[in-house]
Amino acid sequence: MNNVQFTAMSSEDAARYRAGAADAYGLPPERRISDGGGMPCRHCLGHIAAGDRYLVLAYRPFPALQPYAETGPIFLHADPCPRYAAIEVPPAILTTSPDFIVRGYGADDRIVYGTGAVTPAEQIPSRAAELFRRDDVAYVHVRSARNNCYQCRIDPPLG
Repeated sequence: MNNVQFTAMSSEDAARYRAGAADAYGLPPERRISDGGGMPCRHCLGHIAAGDRYLVLAYRPFPALQPYAETGPIFLHADPCPRYAAIEVPPAILTTSPDFIVRGYGADDRIVYGTGAVTPAEQIPSRAAELFRRDDVAYVHVRSARNNCYQCRIDPPLG
């Protein structure tokens, strides 16, 4: 296993959305009840079980607006859940599909061209480690290969 770090949405952001803070489009999160059909929480990086309350909101996992700051829908447990902590282990949400888009971003939060690839789920850690060998890749996003929805961030190995 490569020692890349799988990074979830911050607990501060999750708490703000649960309290009704506006999403990336200035709208309050929508509140729903899960049917158990593949809704991954971006805070615990686990699945939202049938019957659990959840939020749907527009999320922009970038610090500021700019042309490469992609925004899209995400799911979040409506009730507090622990933030994903097993940073070196691929999270449960990456078991929902056979493949995902893995793409590198620079320190300026722009896409590093030529880094994006549809990657088999089991190869995500090694693909991210390969991207981190490049000087121009500061972090990596994992996105749905079917819908381009943001799943989680991957940061370089500790140390």
